[in-house]
Amino acid sequence: MDGSFGIRDAALYADHQKVYPRSVRGPIRRIKWAVLGLCLAVYYLLPWLRWDRGAGAPNQAVLLDIQNARLFFFWIELWPQEVYYLTGLLVLGAVGLFAVSSLYGRLWCGFACPQTVWTDLFMQVERWIQGDRTQRMRLDAAPWTARKFGQKAATHAAWITIALLTGGAWIFYFGDAPRTLVDIVTGQASLTIYGFIALFAGTTYLLAGFAREQVCTYMCPWPRFQAAMLDEHSMIVAYRGWRGEPRGKARIEGTGDCVDCRACVHVCPTGIDIREGTQLQCIGCGLCIDACDDIMQRLGRPTKLIAFDSSDNLDASGAAVCAMPAGAVRHAPGMAARAPRRLLRPRTMVYASVFSAVALVMVVAFALRHDVTLTALRDRAPLYVRLADGGIRNTYTLRIGEKGRAPVSYALALDAPANLRLSVAGQPAVDAAGHPLLAARADGIAEWRVFVVAPPGVSLGASTPVSFRLLDASGRQVAREGSIFVAPGG
Repeated sequence: MDGSFGIRDAALYADHQKVYPRSVRGPIRRIKWAVLGLCLAVYYLLPWLRWDRGAGAPNQAVLLDIQNARLFFFWIELWPQEVYYLTGLLVLGAVGLFAVSSLYGRLWCGFACPQTVWTDLFMQVERWIQGDRTQRMRLDAAPWTARKFGQKAATHAAWITIALLTGGAWIFYFGDAPRTLVDIVTGQASLTIYGFIALFAGTTYLLAGFAREQVCTYMCPWPRFQAAMLDEHSMIVAYRGWRGEPRGKARIEGTGDCVDCRACVHVCPTGIDIREGTQLQCIGCGLCIDACDDIMQRLGRPTKLIAFDSSDNLDASGAAVCAMPAGAVRHAPGMAARAPRRLLRPRTMVYASVFSAVALVMVVAFALRHDVTLTALRDRAPLYVRLADGGIRNTYTLRIGEKGRAPVSYALALDAPANLRLSVAGQPAVDAAGHPLLAARADGIAEWRVFVVAPPGVSLGASTPVSFRLLDASGRQVAREGSIFVAPGG
């Protein structure tokens, strides 16, 4: 034995086989163009939408202001401590993706995934410059000439332009778009901005221009666990073998509707043969449906030999065909609708319930969201201070978060045993009831040092609950925060 266990003769590496998708026309292709246009329009134009938030506030509708730690989305402004809203959105997105996959397979992958959208765009540019499938294959196989070099250079120049626009558009979400654009064009932008544009542009150029189907097949984790989302009722791109087999020429008796033209293979962006069944590489784009329907129409045969269908329906239709007498027309109307469609089933109901519950929690949390927040941090070193007259003092740092943009002050009230006294460092003004008035920082956080003192001779436990309350000008409570008062012991 040589110890190789047969590995010596095995091919551990295979060269990448370039895929040359052919252009196709049809209803699904039109839907994909519409989705592509919508996605690109939203991505490129959204940073340029304006939203009036008043003086001193950014007027960009969607802005992630890292410098000031704010996320602006039209009328919504989120602070860093409200990141749980983004967590909730991610949960909703994940559960929604699970639900859509259980109903319609890889609908997201085939129509709206950024990798799909930009790859479609890059491939269309390539077709405009180099031609369709046959022309591109001939061009790659031909020796290098001035014409070939010009076409390749024009293609890559267009790709790089799109990639730079993509990287630049992403930067616009993190700073005022018009000002950032001027800084970039005039060379006044920071090296960080140019670096991130280069990073995002390079990633777009590499993934959409070269990696393409390899991203969907090898890099994306979704195909690996999509099987857990699918069941026999999920709608997937499927070849109706009970109609198509056995394959053969159109005029040969005893053959199915599939004439083995390979049109479905030639238009597939990942280069697979859908007639071999559900495969890891299939992104569910449905372009093979348009290609096959075109061939069926030319041959005068019913369309939907390849269609969005469920495995349960395929099995039912196949069983019905097997039960038909010899010579019966297997593509009779209604043959592909033997199994009823079940939208409501255990997994979809679970997904819907989880989605609804998370959405309800987020809506309620947002409805109860306050414009003023209050936190109280008690000094821990030392736990308390014994004053010269024998009294005990605790010190607190109060932080008032004000989401409004107008200057405002709040009265501070203390809920504690009546013998505890409240004072504030800096001796601010007081209201008519004797409560100290604490100025809040507009659209920011203001800090105040607050003291709570127990007079000498007062008997308190080692830990006494206290609460700080903020009151507006009308005396209405706008925020409340609890803490404790620490003493030597009762």
